[in-house]
Amino acid sequence: MEGISKSFGSNLVLDKVSFEIEGGEIKALLGENGAGKSTLMNILGGVIDKNEGHVFLDGKEVVFSNPKDAMDSGIAFIHQELNLINDLAIYENLFIGREKKKNKCFLDHKSMQEEGAAVFERMGIDLDVRAMVRDLDASYKQIVEIMRAMMMNARLIIMDEPTTSLTDPEIERVFSFMRRLKSEGVAIIFISHKLNEVMSICDSYTVLRDGHMVANGSVKSVTTSEIASMMVGHAIDAKNRVKKSESKEEVLRVESVSDGRHFDNISFSLYKGEVLGFTGLLGDGRSELFLSLFGDGRAYKGKMFLNGKEKRMKNTSQAVDEGLAYVPRNRKENGIIKDLSILENGSLVTLSRNRKFHLFIDKEKTEKDFEEQKKNLRIKMERNEDLITSLSGGNQQKVVLAKWLSSSPHVLVLDNPTQGVDVGAKEDIYEIIAELAEKGVSVIVLSSEAQEIMRVCSRCFVLYHGKMMGELEGDQINENTIMKLATGVEE
Repeated sequence: MEGISKSFGSNLVLDKVSFEIEGGEIKALLGENGAGKSTLMNILGGVIDKNEGHVFLDGKEVVFSNPKDAMDSGIAFIHQELNLINDLAIYENLFIGREKKKNKCFLDHKSMQEEGAAVFERMGIDLDVRAMVRDLDASYKQIVEIMRAMMMNARLIIMDEPTTSLTDPEIERVFSFMRRLKSEGVAIIFISHKLNEVMSICDSYTVLRDGHMVANGSVKSVTTSEIASMMVGHAIDAKNRVKKSESKEEVLRVESVSDGRHFDNISFSLYKGEVLGFTGLLGDGRSELFLSLFGDGRAYKGKMFLNGKEKRMKNTSQAVDEGLAYVPRNRKENGIIKDLSILENGSLVTLSRNRKFHLFIDKEKTEKDFEEQKKNLRIKMERNEDLITSLSGGNQQKVVLAKWLSSSPHVLVLDNPTQGVDVGAKEDIYEIIAELAEKGVSVIVLSSEAQEIMRVCSRCFVLYHGKMMGELEGDQINENTIMKLATGVEE
């Protein structure tokens, strides 16, 4: 790709960017949210048109009018946002756009099921291809998306944040398959904010910042810290953001909580101003546990105490009234409403408080509250009326945070708070967590990333298949110990 420029209205997103990749190469395309990575790849994948520049495939200039043109030329695109149809089976999603037919009229369901099952078996993925996509959790939906692209026999595969919601074993399976494709001469463009993954799987890298190409080279010649600095334009301070809370004031206590399926006999206490972590692998039950406590999950046995008083949330509205807040995982599915504006998304939780005459929204008060959160959270945006989807992933996540912080919670649960967020925005969120703790807010961080738990939590619990495997504090919180406990090894 040579001299690629692209504007959306007056906003110049790409400014004469050049990018190249060879067959049998895995190249990382890096940059903060809003740097232009997805736009550049959308041009390559035929999703949007460029304003200037040229695209060459095998030395010949090509122009893609739509994604099918790119697909027919051997380019497969795994998008950051899942593009699956919930009301179709897995095997039907695998063959969308290239369905197998018999007698030129009827779909050959048996053939598609057999081919899909064979690929899943080769990858060691235990999924029935006849299952409906709507019944899968986010990680398995992501696997189906990856498998669909890999089954196209593409010469060039674009992977935009493919491992965001996968566990370590699933990621290693994908990496193993990527290495096999590389050995067969397939080129892979890998977009990720997980720099450890970049160093593990990629041969080379290109860094975009503010629509400009600022660096490229071999991953062997740089460190993760150097790449992070290139992405944000300054050095990253990687020290632990959160100080250990000295308070002995118990804000939340959970005693012997079980739901008979996702979590079993869970007990813990949370103190004022503390940042407490919960981690594990897929199926550890941490999200189900806190959704149930928040009034949005299954019925459970056991007790929960808030500020010394026993409580059981009948619904999420009661939880908000009691001073609880929950930032859910999978922002695009559960955190935002795509058809609403930034302001509307940022004020959903406090709508009932910002009323006048019991019928109308007090727009002035709503805007005032949001402006305060926008300033505190350093949200980069233009107009309140713009759609939430106009923002980068990191700023969308900050709006979700703003929505919950506007309710002035005593306990804030953050479920995968930096999922799909770039290095700079991740550091901002870590700093926000530290500031909240200093102000006396008690924060619970649910995360699969050991590095994240190590960075922001002074104490953490590790779960394995819904059971509490251990409590770690201070220097005990390290990747080796967390992984042992998360895989069922007793300490």
